[in-house]
Amino acid sequence: MIETVGDIKNAGGIQPGVINVAIIEDKPEIRECLCALIRGSRGFSCSAVFGSMEDALAGIGTDLPDVVLVDIGLPGMSGIDGIRILKERHPGVSLIILTVYDDDERIFEALCAGASGYLLKKTEPTRLLECLREAAEGGAPMSPEVAQRVIRLFRQVRPPAREEYNLTPHETRLLKMMSDGHNTATAAEKLDVTINTIHYHMKHIYEKLHVHSRSDAVAKAIRCGLVK
Repeated sequence: MIETVGDIKNAGGIQPGVINVAIIEDKPEIRECLCALIRGSRGFSCSAVFGSMEDALAGIGTDLPDVVLVDIGLPGMSGIDGIRILKERHPGVSLIILTVYDDDERIFEALCAGASGYLLKKTEPTRLLECLREAAEGGAPMSPEVAQRVIRLFRQVRPPAREEYNLTPHETRLLKMMSDGHNTATAAEKLDVTINTIHYHMKHIYEKLHVHSRSDAVAKAIRCGLVK
């Protein structure tokens, strides 16, 4: 029997190796079918179901699931907005979109928000279970149609060439040090310069990369291939 929406249970203690799944879906009939499928499949457990993102944010946290299936079109807070919060609170949990929407905008927003995968609700039950296992193992499952759209979007949104940022060799070296874990003080010590000198160079790096923090600069540098 499916749990009451918002009620989270330990289902008698989940055995090692069992993939624990939570569901965020506002339609009761879909929640029931998904929960029945997961609970009736060997190696899986459905420990929590929620009818809204607000209920999920309040209920997920004590016994974290391995994977969360998230609908987009929820009452109140959308699945995409909720994923941003869940990813920040629980970065180790795989958040998988399960929706009827397959447009570029929602796919792009969901993945940027922190979704680990994107599946359509027409996914066959056996394939859905395979995707849950793949997600629990660190994969990024996607429906074939979605994967094709992601590839097309990736080809369209290409990062600027390295030389367009006009970073100096010293600025690139400093970015590399930051990506390796150095902070302002350790970088200054390593380069035998003052902390003010590091701040001066970082200010120019921020301006050239159009960012406002060290973490954003490092993320963009790695994403655009400015550092390895």
